[in-house]
Amino acid sequence: MTDTDIAVIGAGIVGTSTALWARMRGHDVTLIDPEPPGSGTSSGNACTIATYACLPVNDPSVITGLPALLFGPQSPLAISWRHALLNPRWMLSFLANCRVARADRIAGHLATLLSHAEAGLNPLLAEAGAEDLVTARGQLSLWSTTAGAEGATRGLGMRRALGVPFTELTEEEARALEPGVALPIARAVHFTGARQVADPLALVQRFHARFTDLGGQTLVARATATRATGDTVEITTGGGTLTARHAVIACGAFSRSVRGSGAESLPLGCERGYHLLFPGEAHRVTRPTGWAEGGFYATPMAQGLRLAGTVEIAALNAPPNPKRLAYIRRRAAQMFPDLPEPGSSWLGHRPTLPDSLPAIGHSPVSRRIIHAFGHQHLGLTLGGITGRIVADLAEGRQPNLPLPAYDPARRFT
Repeated sequence: MTDTDIAVIGAGIVGTSTALWARMRGHDVTLIDPEPPGSGTSSGNACTIATYACLPVNDPSVITGLPALLFGPQSPLAISWRHALLNPRWMLSFLANCRVARADRIAGHLATLLSHAEAGLNPLLAEAGAEDLVTARGQLSLWSTTAGAEGATRGLGMRRALGVPFTELTEEEARALEPGVALPIARAVHFTGARQVADPLALVQRFHARFTDLGGQTLVARATATRATGDTVEITTGGGTLTARHAVIACGAFSRSVRGSGAESLPLGCERGYHLLFPGEAHRVTRPTGWAEGGFYATPMAQGLRLAGTVEIAALNAPPNPKRLAYIRRRAAQMFPDLPEPGSSWLGHRPTLPDSLPAIGHSPVSRRIIHAFGHQHLGLTLGGITGRIVADLAEGRQPNLPLPAYDPARRFT
């Protein structure tokens, strides 16, 4: 006898999407998280359904440009050297995946998954009545320097080869789309298939509300361990234990904290991201607008203008780095010279494996435990399709896309 068919551990966009998909299929589902759904990293992203984002963080230019990235005063990357020294295998594996052949292979696998993203997300939007939170104006990417514009050629060619739709714009055409951006424009690309979410937290809340309406259960507790025993999985929480036919690990960057799940043995790292929010300034742009050299997006949303991005490699529990926030504020003044002071700031934890691909599939310790984490910058985009895949796996179905590239038991270099 089990307490539930499927226990989903983690109520971010991936976990909540998984829970809703499974409940829509008729399963008895329990969603487990000590915090309100969507209140963690899922709430603070750049609000973009980025179906174009098939180029991995492991770009070959990381190696050639490493000194400037690490030591340049205008670099969107920051690394805690103490953290790097404590985690040398992750760092070396990450850099090994920046080789051209590896990066190209990773881009292909990401493109495959992204090509199914809308098939996973759109049914959830319809089921939850959340279509009003989504707009389709594309995403504008800008390069402000000649070197940056030239450096983008290879990546854009790869995107085109992988079937990503986009339009190259002249400087005049880009300024006509977003006249509020004050940057010099050396190159501009409009990713026409991208969409935007007005409020990512509200989206997760809508999904969760529909999950609840359909009879799904939510347990407000922290899951600390799993133990597979034959046909069931025993899940230990702060309030006791429950048993399920399947347990899904969807805790993002914190997935390794669930002992006995197999996640604790995976090389899961964390890319910390920051945002600044400027209330009342959403009119500055009309769609997500990314500044490549700056490493962040400017996105109009329900609460104002959100400037979100950059990468900080540091420990999960490290305090916020004020230098990262100062960097965004300084660069924001270049993009929008007359911006007022921000109303709030935020730090989130992107779960990243060394090859920039998520772990979606059966745990190495038991087929009763399913991993669904490691989506790095693409949790909002890939949460829906991940949830659909997990529901298929729990039912013993073969998903309609190949999964070996995302297998938690794969080699990471």
